[in-house]
Order: sequence, then structure tokens, then C-alpha cells
Amino acid sequence: MAAEPVFVLPGDHIDPSLIPSHPKKALRLGPGLRHVPPTDVLPTLAGQLVTDRQKNAIRVETSEGHYVPRVGELVIGTVNKSAADVYYVFLSDHTAPVLLPQLSFESATRKTRPMLAPGALVYARVSLANKHMDPEIECVSATTGKSDGLGPLAGGMLFNISLGMARRLMLPKTAADGEVAVLDEFASLGLQFETATGRNGKFWVDSDSAKTVIAVGRAIQETDERRLSVQDQKKLVKALIKGLN
Repeated sequence: MAAEPVFVLPGDHIDPSLIPSHPKKALRLGPGLRHVPPTDVLPTLAGQLVTDRQKNAIRVETSEGHYVPRVGELVIGTVNKSAADVYYVFLSDHTAPVLLPQLSFESATRKTRPMLAPGALVYARVSLANKHMDPEIECVSATTGKSDGLGPLAGGMLFNISLGMARRLMLPKTAADGEVAVLDEFASLGLQFETATGRNGKFWVDSDSAKTVIAVGRAIQETDERRLSVQDQKKLVKALIKGLN
């Protein structure tokens, strides 16, 4: 059973048992937290406290606000323009673009690299993120040289979702841990579609049926905006399925 979520307000005391510890790795404080010497960790934002004990990291997750790139996170970006060796890619509205090296694709060379026009979508991983340099993303694994499912997203439709919903969709067990059942419900009823979720609040859907694309995207957005329970999600899916017939 998934642990109950812990929500914090700015200045709240955080129970030491919630702060991960590792014998070799230093504690990594993410957005929404600050260190108060000697040992206190205080939230600076209101939201859900999220820990990653394997990475010895902790942060405050907010559903709203703009996305802050973090190394290793999967994102969906929109190509803005290209330069000599990089693409400039937007991860969210009203923020500066990140850099996508044109050779950061599987088996890419100067002759075989993908030619991405403005408006093209890419599924990528954040490879560089610090306050002193422009963030970078990549569409290839630095260790294997393979795409691992990353790269241009052709066709389909992109939907905006909250950062909180994006996190829920990217949990290993979306229905059980994230309490998002609509995708499993659609699949169990025979709909065929493909999805990709960006940690930056983007949800992409593709299918041979345009109606299916719209139904799946709409279901995720309504679940997000109306904060539907699992039972209400199932009712929503049934209603949308009727509209497809």
C-alpha cells in the first residue's frame, strides 16, 4: 500500500523520519526546501513532500507554477528554432528555451541527424541543469547510445496538465500509486493509443483515431482539473466511450 502523502506549508517542521539518509550520498535538497544550519530543513513552498531514498533527495512538489528542469527527468519539448549545432526547445510557456544538441539522437551524425522544424515535439531527458549554465536535454542514452524511447513525437496531440498530475502519471503503478485509472479503463475497453508524459506538465496522445486521442486527453485533463476520484474517473471514461460510438 502506498504511503499517505505528506503536505507542508512554508516554515513547517519536517519530521526527521521523512528526511532520507544515505551512508555515502549527500542529501540533495530540491525546489521548495532550504537548509537552516546546523541540521534543519524547512519548506519554502506549500505542496507535497516528495522523497527519493535511492538518490537521497527530497523536494516539495507543487501542482502549479512553472517547471524547473532537474537532471534525469523526462520532458516533452516544443522546438522553437535551430542554430548551427543545437535546437532551442521550450519546455513551458514564459520560460527561456533549453538546448538540445543536434547530435543527441540515436546514431545521429551531421548527415543523419533529424531535421526538426519549429513546432516539432520531442520526448527527451534533462541532461544538464544548474543555475550557471543553460539547461540541456538529450534524446539518447549517454551510456548505451540508444534512444530508449526518446526522440521526435510524430502526430498525436499535446495536452497541458499540472505538474502534480504529470508526477502521478509517471509513477510505476499509475492506477495504484497515482490514483489515475483512466488509461487502464480505456485500454480495458479496447481503445488503442500511445501516450508520453513529460515531467514539465505535458501529456501526449497518439492513435489511429482522432476521437480516441481527444477522449484520452480530455479524460486526463478533467481528472486533473476536477480532482476526480478513481470511481468518478471510471464514470467519466464510460461517458466518453458512449460519445465515441
